[in-house]
Amino acid sequence: MALKLMYITNNSDVALIAEKYGVDRIWIDLETLGKEERQHNMNTVKSKHSIEDIKRIKPLLTKSDMLVRINPWNDNSEKEINDVIAAGADMIMLPMWKSATEVSNFLKVVDSRCKTTLLLETKEAAECLDEVLANGGMDEIHIGLNDLHLSYGMTFMFELLADGTVERLTKKIKAKGLPCGFGGIARLGEGDLPAERVIMEHYRLGSTRAILSRSFCNTDMTTDIEEIENIFKKNMKDLRNFEIQMDKETEFEKNHEEVKRIVQKIVEAKKGNK
Repeated sequence: MALKLMYITNNSDVALIAEKYGVDRIWIDLETLGKEERQHNMNTVKSKHSIEDIKRIKPLLTKSDMLVRINPWNDNSEKEINDVIAAGADMIMLPMWKSATEVSNFLKVVDSRCKTTLLLETKEAAECLDEVLANGGMDEIHIGLNDLHLSYGMTFMFELLADGTVERLTKKIKAKGLPCGFGGIARLGEGDLPAERVIMEHYRLGSTRAILSRSFCNTDMTTDIEEIENIFKKNMKDLRNFEIQMDKETEFEKNHEEVKRIVQKIVEAKKGNK
């Protein structure tokens, strides 16, 4: 089964191109609370999206779902959730949760009015995952490698793949019959840990969701809409062809060993540069 792919954009032209070439979810990102502080020295996407973007783009979509990441649970969450649902979200993502109570509050407010996904990206979330899964009620869980590796004080986000953390978490989630995903995918041939290696880890672990990272199609660097369409057309075709052609059974374990080797090398290099 092909990975369900998500792409973050509030540009309606880019959203329609992504949909045209098979991206399953267009992601509006409303999360701002605490993000700058957590990732202040990192080259990560800081969102300037708004609820108006949902209203503008959702009616244009014919195949892709509208996914909206809200802010971490706070005093304004009930209003934010109601506004996002009214604007047309198909699925709401709760980031940075740290307790089963926050998850319960979130699910209670959503009240099955749209689908829900939990973004597991804190060590506290990993520690209370059993309780969260026992309570149930969510539709799926995504493991956010960027903030989770920071939460554990790690050097490189794919350490979580190499040390078995992602495997341990996905096993628990899948045991409850829930779909899960992790991290992002660069365009094939790119990424500190090459995208091909990451895709094979998704398949080895039974992950079925992935975010297309900024390097898959960086619309900050490329603004020409025809160029963006060409990039999506080529990169989506390459990715889907790779999924079809990879030799699943014989290569997965070999790939995992290679992932561990590459990650160790990257971590040593990063530590050496400090």
